[in-house]
Amino acid sequence: MKKLAALCIGLFVVSFSVVAQKSIVKGLIADTTNRKSVSNAVVTLLIPKDSVFYRFTRSDANGNFVFNNIEPGKYILMVTQPLFADYVDDIDIKAGVTDMKSIAVTPKSKLLQEVIVRSGGAIKIKGDTVSYTADSFKVSANANVEELLKKLPGIQVDKNGQIKAMGEKVEKVLVDGEEFFGDDPGMAVKNLRADAVKEVQVFDKKSDQAEFTGIDDGKTQKTINLKLKEDKKHGYFGKVDLSGGLQDKIDDRYNNNIMLNAFRGKRKMAAYFLQGNTGQDGLNWQDQQKFGGEDENVTYGLDEEGGGMFMTMSRGGDEDPYIDTRNGFFENQNLGGQYSNKWNDKKTLNFSPKFNRQQYSNTRNTLSQLQFGDSLYNTNSNENTYANKRNFKNSASYEIKIDSANTLKITAKANFYENESVVSRQSENRGKSGVLSNSSSQVTTANSDKASFGTTLLFKHKFKKARRTFSLNADFNLMNSSTLSFLRANNVINTGGGNFVGENIDQKKDVENRNARISTKAVYTEPLSKKFSLELNYEFAFTKGKNDNATLTQTIPGSGKYDLIVDSLTNNFDQQISTNKTGFKISYKNKKIKYSFGAAAGFTHFDLRDITFNKDYVRNFINLFPLATFNYSYKSNHNLSVTYNGRTIQPSMNQLQQLRNNNNTLSIYIGNPLLKQSFTHDVGINHSSYNFLKEMWTYQSVNVSSTSNAITNSQNIDPTSGKTVTQPVNTDGNYSVSSWMGMGKNLKKIKTNLNINASLFYQKYNDIVNGITNKTSNLGASIGFSLSKSKDKVYEVSLRDDFGYNINRSSVSSRQTVKYNTNSIYADASVYFHKVWKLSTEIQQNYRQRTQDFDRNVNNTLWNARFERTFKKDEFTLYCTIRDILKQNIGIDRNLSGNGFTEERNDRLQQYWMLGFRWDFKNKSKATAKK
Repeated sequence: MKKLAALCIGLFVVSFSVVAQKSIVKGLIADTTNRKSVSNAVVTLLIPKDSVFYRFTRSDANGNFVFNNIEPGKYILMVTQPLFADYVDDIDIKAGVTDMKSIAVTPKSKLLQEVIVRSGGAIKIKGDTVSYTADSFKVSANANVEELLKKLPGIQVDKNGQIKAMGEKVEKVLVDGEEFFGDDPGMAVKNLRADAVKEVQVFDKKSDQAEFTGIDDGKTQKTINLKLKEDKKHGYFGKVDLSGGLQDKIDDRYNNNIMLNAFRGKRKMAAYFLQGNTGQDGLNWQDQQKFGGEDENVTYGLDEEGGGMFMTMSRGGDEDPYIDTRNGFFENQNLGGQYSNKWNDKKTLNFSPKFNRQQYSNTRNTLSQLQFGDSLYNTNSNENTYANKRNFKNSASYEIKIDSANTLKITAKANFYENESVVSRQSENRGKSGVLSNSSSQVTTANSDKASFGTTLLFKHKFKKARRTFSLNADFNLMNSSTLSFLRANNVINTGGGNFVGENIDQKKDVENRNARISTKAVYTEPLSKKFSLELNYEFAFTKGKNDNATLTQTIPGSGKYDLIVDSLTNNFDQQISTNKTGFKISYKNKKIKYSFGAAAGFTHFDLRDITFNKDYVRNFINLFPLATFNYSYKSNHNLSVTYNGRTIQPSMNQLQQLRNNNNTLSIYIGNPLLKQSFTHDVGINHSSYNFLKEMWTYQSVNVSSTSNAITNSQNIDPTSGKTVTQPVNTDGNYSVSSWMGMGKNLKKIKTNLNINASLFYQKYNDIVNGITNKTSNLGASIGFSLSKSKDKVYEVSLRDDFGYNINRSSVSSRQTVKYNTNSIYADASVYFHKVWKLSTEIQQNYRQRTQDFDRNVNNTLWNARFERTFKKDEFTLYCTIRDILKQNIGIDRNLSGNGFTEERNDRLQQYWMLGFRWDFKNKSKATAKK
């Protein structure tokens, strides 16, 4: 017993000694950035050797943790919590109590902004690409992609459908990485359903040249890629929207839209039919530009890598009246299709035909004033325009990957235009004292046909060595146009001393234009090191143009036989322009900084022949095209760039041809074959930033442009008759400075989006009036803000205000300086009732301040409303819409420029109503069908 008792006492003493040597470890886990404790953090002790697990505990509701009975020694302390970055530290635990005090952990949102996954995967950032999971953002059942984009943080869609992402304009919208109806952003976002989209990706798409060579040239386009859901790649969807209304005092209104999409894997087919006479809904005046309704002039650009040279080939006259469908009465039909397919990731085909027909009528009243010292010329005119335009456009591209190193792409376009127009114009011009200078009554009828064809071949070869590439690009473009027009005018002209002379004009004009251009460009790139690369390029271009203008009148008036040539209005003119250009560029790229610099030398030969006057104009030009870019991405989604370009602008054939254009018989335009090419220096500084977690973006931009030998106009005004002759000339001292800035923020506490923008623009240019240089300057400043807030199926509301201030100065005008301001307030609101009824309204208040030239303010309020009801889970919609409730849609445009001003009053479509029905249809996916 004594031995047993002694043993127990010994064991107790040893045990007490061991316990007495063990330690207690405690501390506090805290988020110091937000000044709060962190609960439920796992605190682990690891043995340093092989990081073997020893003990763990969790922090309590107040962030406190404690370990009891810990052997003294060295350990690794690790703290983990899902919302915070891991904390790891070596600690040395002594006997007794070890107080770690406050252990600061950093939220992942602060530490790893580049790779954050928010809201269960709703938004992901990886490198320069921002991805949105479409289903995480609620939209109405039949919403298109445009409505989805409005819900995505960092993306804005304005009333005109223009898309901005992180403050930058979106220039491309792709569908599964391929173009959809060409590269027009509007077609994809308006034509595709939101529920077909799996993911929306936003990124800066590099130029085709940069993607091919692997050498960043600093040229990017803000791009959105719509990744479709797998089950949506096999099926069809679309919409039918029909609306119309019987009107009392105006023509009945109608607007019909049909869109259909049929997808099968990588094959995509789409078609649309748009028809209307409202100029407001469905296909409005902005959309008609997007859907192929515009009348294209052919312009070829040579602004590629290594500098820039621009050359314009215009249609050779003003026979086709300009149509602005905000004004007048407009009827259109648009039909288009899209087919795209990809086979084995080696062959890609895109084909898109489009047909457009426009009928347009408008009455325009214009008050214009020209000032020259104490002289004043006031012109009042009334113009009635009718136009019927038709065009058929086809574009196709085929790309084949011959092998891993070689690719060939063929692009072809064929466009056809037919235009008919009748313009009648009455005008009178009076001097400062009110004495009549001239009056005119004229009618012009014109019929024109135009066809343009273009083909591009692009061959690309990659060598085995990375970034060593060769590409060859060949272009051929051809345009032919013919116009037959008749001008009949009766003029009265003041010849001085109270004498007036009558002038009767009856002329037939026959205009033939033929233009062709062929060019080829070769580019070779060579890596100089891991970060440096060299590009060498050579380009040859040859342009041949013929402009034959014949004006005839009748030897015997009234005979109907136009057999007498009017020499002053007849001219046959040929041009041949050849250009050889060679250049280089050195590029540098690392993780944050990219820059490049280079230059090109261009040798241009002009061979101009005035066949009518038997004159030749042969000229040779040597130009340098410097280029420099700098790009600094100092943080993720934060970018600073500086660019410089020098470029030459050649005069067009219209400007060179010594032909009088008397479409307005009292305002004559004549070309100038002695024009020089102009040279422009452009410098741009741009900065943009986007904080995804704060949902805030900012952008700032400053651009400076200076042009020597700028092509401006010289006006000669007869002081007695008021007749004006305008001719293009070269002037110096022309430059402009512009700046834009903006900020957008999601105010999370009140769930409201705020946008603020401001701009400043200053321009100075010189033209010539009656032999005296007229120095004109324009200064414009604007500031605007907008607020928007919404709750799904409850309400949507937005408010915007835009204020502008303008100053105009002219050295030859007696008024010298004109100052005025404008302001526009916009308000939109929608309210839902029982989730199926919706009332929407929008109001726009416009204010235009009077000036010394305009004796009164011009203000108007535009108010529209719409009431709708959905059925069968939003598949069908019945609606009623009323436009211009207050009948204040007035077509007044004012313009102050140089030594003159104009005020135009046009017809505008005022108050009307329509009833409509919309069917949004889609096939059921396999998953849905099984249910």
